[in-house]
Amino acid sequence: MNRYMDKEWWWIEGSHELRDDMLGVLSDGDLAFSPGGSNLPLGELFRQMGEVEHSYLQGVKTLAQDWEYRNTDDGLAGSTSRLLTWFHELDAELKTVVSAFSDDDLAKEVVRGSGFTMPVDMNLDVYVQAVLIFAGKAVVYLRAMDKPIPKSVEDWIW
Repeated sequence: MNRYMDKEWWWIEGSHELRDDMLGVLSDGDLAFSPGGSNLPLGELFRQMGEVEHSYLQGVKTLAQDWEYRNTDDGLAGSTSRLLTWFHELDAELKTVVSAFSDDDLAKEVVRGSGFTMPVDMNLDVYVQAVLIFAGKAVVYLRAMDKPIPKSVEDWIW
């Protein structure tokens, strides 16, 4: 086991739990909600989070990260179960990839779309921050819908 899996992976699993717990308080119909303005419907916000995870996954797999991928699966953003299935597939692949790294691999540089680079382990830390930012956005939607805020979300971001 590498040092990231040993000491840091729980951050990623915990942030994924937040995402899943928020989906757990929603119905498929809730995913169409938008607070207005230029805000995405909630299901599209979840889809966008999956696209972000895909970007980080590909970044650590190939050491080149970009933001171009879009999941065009019709109906994905309108189904909590399909979103969860997709997220869990991404989560499992990310865990498999990171688990296979040596400690030396974690120091390899990921080249991001702009040419900026950072070590794999730091890139994974930034990914956790992206999930937490997503969770903060999603909480605004949940509050606007008078949905319960899962305890895990309160524990992590309150």
